[in-house]
Amino acid sequence: MSAVTPPPQTQNLVPALKDAPRTPDVTIVVPTYCERDNIEPLATRIEAMAHEAGLCAEVLLMDDKSNDGSIDVVATLDRPWLQMIEREGLRGLSPAVLDGMFQARAPRIVVMDADLSHPPEAIPAMLAEINDGADFVIGSRYVPGGATAEDWGFLRLVNSKAATLLSRPFTSARDPMAGFFAIRRDVFERAENLDPIGFKIGLELIVKCDCRDIREVPIHFAQRNAGESKLGIQEQLKYLLHLRRLAQHRWAVRTSAIQFGLVGGSGVVVNLAILTLALFFGAPTLLAVGLGLVISFLSNFALNTLITFNDAAPAPLSKRFIGYVGACGFGAILNFTTASIMLAVFPGISAQLAAIAGIAIGMSMNFIGCRFLVFKRS
Repeated sequence: MSAVTPPPQTQNLVPALKDAPRTPDVTIVVPTYCERDNIEPLATRIEAMAHEAGLCAEVLLMDDKSNDGSIDVVATLDRPWLQMIEREGLRGLSPAVLDGMFQARAPRIVVMDADLSHPPEAIPAMLAEINDGADFVIGSRYVPGGATAEDWGFLRLVNSKAATLLSRPFTSARDPMAGFFAIRRDVFERAENLDPIGFKIGLELIVKCDCRDIREVPIHFAQRNAGESKLGIQEQLKYLLHLRRLAQHRWAVRTSAIQFGLVGGSGVVVNLAILTLALFFGAPTLLAVGLGLVISFLSNFALNTLITFNDAAPAPLSKRFIGYVGACGFGAILNFTTASIMLAVFPGISAQLAAIAGIAIGMSMNFIGCRFLVFKRS
C-alpha cells in the first residue's frame, strides 16, 4: 500500500453529514491551541474526504481557550458538522483528546492533529481496518509506504525512534507515538484508569484499552502548515513519566517491587555515606551508626512515598509514617530471626550468607506490608 499524500485543496464540496440528522459514521477529534490559520484548510480537506468516501462525519475541535480568533473562523465557515468546544479544567493535548472522545457520537473515533501534518485522506483506509475488526489503527510513518517530510530533521527523527524503542514493552506497533489513530467506541469504553500525561495519548489507549489487534496504515507525515509546534524537552520528560505510569498499570506489583528494591539500595548508600561522614567529623561510632540508620530510613520513606507508591490512596502523612515504621520494624524482626535460624540449623554456614537470607525475607515482608497495608492503591 502506498503512502497517502494530500491532494490539491478542493472548494465547495458538501460532505454526507451536511444536512443529515442521523448519527455520524465517524467522529473526528482534533485538539487545538492557537491553530487559527489551519482550521479552514483542515475543514476543506476533511469535507472533500467525507464527500468522496460517502462518510457522515462530525468534527470536534477541542480548544484550550486559544483566544486567537479560532472561534470566529469556525463561525465564519458555517459548517454544521464542524464544532469548536472551548474546554474548561485541565489543559493539555491528552485531556483535550479524551474530552472529545467522551463527547463523540459515532461508533468509530478518529484523532488527528490540526496542523495538517496528518492527512485526512487516510481516514477511509483507517476506518476500513476498523470495519475489518481492528481494535486500534495508526496512521503510520514507519510501515512500508509511510514517509515523513524530507526536511523533518535528523534530531527529530532520532527522538521519535528512541521514543518508539522505549514503548516496546507495551506494543510492537512501529509508530505507537503517532497522534493520528482510529479506535472503535466499544474498545474505548473498556478503558481502565485513563491517566495520560503529555502528548502520547495513543499509547495510553493501546495499553489501558487492552488493544490486541493493532494495525497501521501508511501515511505521508507532512511539515506543520502554520503556527508553532508544542513539542519540547518538557514533553519528552513527561513521556518518561508516562511510561512509568503505564508500567505501574500493567505490571503493578512487579514495578513497585523493583522500585522498592532500588530505593532500598539507595538507602544503603545513604547509610554508609552518613556513617562515614559522621566518623570523619569525630562522632562516636554508635552515634554515627545511629545517624546513618535514621537518615537512610527517612530517605527511604520519602522516596517510597514520592516514587514507588505514588499511586497510593490519600492518607495523612503521620499515619502513613507510623504504618511504615511498623511494617519495616516487623521486617527487621523477620530479618534477624531468619539469620539466627539459619546459623542455628546450618552450623557451617557463613554469617554473611545467613545475613543475606535474612535481608531477603525481611525486605520481602517490608514490601508486602508497604504495598498492601501502608500504601494501599487508590
